[in-house]
Amino acid sequence: MKNQLRPVVVLFVILTVLTGLVYPAVVTAVSQAVFPHQANGSLVEANGKAVGSALLGQQFDAPYYFWGRLSATSPNPYNASNSGGSNLGPTNPALADEVKGRISALQAADPANTAPIPVDLVTSSASGLDPDISPAAAAWQATRVAKARGLPLDQVNGLIADNTAGRQFGVFGEPRVNVLKLNLALDNLKPMH
Repeated sequence: MKNQLRPVVVLFVILTVLTGLVYPAVVTAVSQAVFPHQANGSLVEANGKAVGSALLGQQFDAPYYFWGRLSATSPNPYNASNSGGSNLGPTNPALADEVKGRISALQAADPANTAPIPVDLVTSSASGLDPDISPAAAAWQATRVAKARGLPLDQVNGLIADNTAGRQFGVFGEPRVNVLKLNLALDNLKPMH
């Protein structure tokens, strides 16, 4: 029995050191050397301090800001420790009620806008943390934001274009606008009236 126990304990110690210490240290060192911005959370800074991450959505609900996708996390929106979708299927009445409520809120915030509302403004993402919206969702909100800030619509549309990222490697995904970065660009333009 003793002959069998010793190799098991030695193997346990070796694997613990390799997988618990060596491997994480190597991965951390490589990521810090090759991708330091991403390895440190893709933090977005304004005025010398971190204001968020380019990878996680934030709650914006003031009329002078662009609004992101709904967050499916609870009890707080964009709670990274509780990431996950709502698991509501397309035939679920709760999802239909949620979408109707969001449509009503968007229409109340901009009653003059009669254009169809892009789907990403009325549904949450699979993670509930999506930091991006489609260019169409940003364009839908442009008039409200321009009016609330006292800016020309062309200037706001220019900011949307400047903050639109294309497909990754020109192939994967869809064009997208990071809401935090767009709102920070708005704040850098000029103070609101």
